[in-house]
Amino acid sequence: MKVEVSATQFNPWACLQDYEYTALEHGKYGALANFVGTMRDYNQGDTVQKMYLEHYPGMTEKYLLKISKTAMQRWDILDTLIIHRVGEIQISDTIVLVAAWAGHRAPAFDACRFLIEELKHNAPFWKQETLTDKMRWVESN
Repeated sequence: MKVEVSATQFNPWACLQDYEYTALEHGKYGALANFVGTMRDYNQGDTVQKMYLEHYPGMTEKYLLKISKTAMQRWDILDTLIIHRVGEIQISDTIVLVAAWAGHRAPAFDACRFLIEELKHNAPFWKQETLTDKMRWVESN
């Protein structure tokens, strides 16, 4: 189980490969389900130029570990990985990577969906968007 909050851009595919080779026992998993979220150029009907993501250091990582442990207890999965960006984020930057490894696809899918939904709705992150003519805090999701 690994969680990371990073202020620097990351390659989700390289992170998945690195984690598989360093943390997982080969031959034990038959499924990997993952979600990669990227910065889009619109939200709530407006054009977005960039975003600034804030978090509560320590508390955010603790929450991400909590939901990872919950997923490990709820589903028959072998491991999880969550990496989330903070700071200034540009259009098309990767924001989040969530992954779950399991012996079979069903628990991997279920755990991955749980992780991203819990993270999006409850993790202590705050988004400030820069629009064409103003800045705003995102209040939902």
